Amino acid sequence: MLTKRIIPCLDIKNGRTVKGINFVDLRDAGDPVELAKKYAKLGADELVFLDISATLEGRKTMHDMVLKVAEQVNIPFTVGGGISSIADVDDLLHCGADKVSINSSAIRRPELVNELSKKFGSQCVVVAIDAKKIDNEWIVHIAGGTIPTELNLFDWARDVEQRGAGEILFTSMNNDGTKAGFANHALAKLSQTVNIPIIASGGAGTVQHFVDAFKEGKADAALAASVFHFGEIEILDLKKKLKEQNIAIRL
Repeated sequence: MLTKRIIPCLDIKNGRTVKGINFVDLRDAGDPVELAKKYAKLGADELVFLDISATLEGRKTMHDMVLKVAEQVNIPFTVGGGISSIADVDDLLHCGADKVSINSSAIRRPELVNELSKKFGSQCVVVAIDAKKIDNEWIVHIAGGTIPTELNLFDWARDVEQRGAGEILFTSMNNDGTKAGFANHALAKLSQTVNIPIIASGGAGTVQHFVDAFKEGKADAALAASVFHFGEIEILDLKKKLKEQNIAIRL
């Protein structure tokens, strides 16, 4: 049985880690490199860095930060934000990233998923999907959640899997930052829709929320930000409690 993964997420804006609620009201959460070092020592399985304003501001993800993180941590990490070409991914992997996350660029040009998986392997390609439940339908949004598309979450997930995505990072915009729990019904449906790993994102507030994401949502990994950044949940303690619930986890 594959072990479940705990992944701190660092949303980056202007070189700092930030955290908001429902994608707005951002507040500072610290230096990303220092946080990365801390999480690696505390038992995180992976890290995700998302340059949340790169697409909106039309610029590339920060290479200097990626280089520094690669020097300081020994666990896999994913980088996303403003990635739109093979050259972008080549640069980030050379800087030390293990995977890349694409979101808006994949929707604007779906062939990018095919190109990246063919060039670098599907294990390198994470497709992030930000979706909001509107009138009982999960609608995909782009540009940091600011622009709704006509895409349905489950149709788009199936499409990117067929194009070669290795993982899907699903963020529920309704749950993001609320600490009210993950969108477990949507997660469970996603896990039935595709055969690639699903990373749950948006809504972590308690240890039980992680238990529910794995047991009810059938997620392969759970990603969280503020509960880790502000010391509300300690990663090692979380993992021990997941183990007690018979959830396969690496201690």
